Amino acid sequence: MNIQIKETTEVKQADIIALYKANGWSSAEKPDLLYKGLLNSHSFITAWDGEILTGLGNALSDGYLVVYYPHLIVHPDYQGKGIGKLILNKLQEKYAGFHQQILVADGKAIDFYKKCGFEKASTTESMWIYKGGDH
Repeated sequence: MNIQIKETTEVKQADIIALYKANGWSSAEKPDLLYKGLLNSHSFITAWDGEILTGLGNALSDGYLVVYYPHLIVHPDYQGKGIGKLILNKLQEKYAGFHQQILVADGKAIDFYKKCGFEKASTTESMWIYKGGDH
């Protein structure tokens, strides 16, 4: 396995949707919006094993102080191999000097993000209006 990490918009919509469906993420049910949202992110990082899209991550940012990481997803067949960490490292290289790097984690992802240096934000609580059913 030779994983390549790229910042690119050269990704087929079908590959993205297959990745999200493999993980059971409800955003796969809105393929056009998901695709447009990812490609219009401030940063969009992909991971490849040859021609296979194994993972991706994106960032939304004001470009100066604050960055939010909404999606980090790795195909189930490739989880536990360091791909998520490679994607997150690439994003954090770009935003290293920012005042705030923010994300929302749940389930098994909480331990992963703690290992990557993230911590619970004081007494704040994540809040959302969510139309999915997978969290």
